[in-house]
Amino acid sequence: MDKTIAQATISVDQEGYLTDFSQWNKEIGTEIAKEQGIEMTDKHWEVIDYIQDQFKNEHPLSIRGIKKSGVLNIKEFYALFPGGPLKKATMIAGIPKPKSCI
Repeated sequence: MDKTIAQATISVDQEGYLTDFSQWNKEIGTEIAKEQGIEMTDKHWEVIDYIQDQFKNEHPLSIRGIKKSGVLNIKEFYALFPGGPLKKATMIAGIPKPKSCI
């Protein structure tokens, strides 16, 4: 289905995840974050960059993988993206919901 955000029309699934990563840009990510109640900081973008890099290189995403990344620890991850950090971070990053998320 289509959704208009940051003055662009994007394709999303029924949970709100982008279905076409090529439609993502930082403005769209910022607006999705606002919808999730998150005000993006440099640290947030560092995590988003890491997640997108993992996606582009076809590495599966998990909270354990984030922990081992060295980008941040688990407490920081939950603090930056409260209420489902991997779900929220991947949605903001414009990638599909990881299979490890219920």
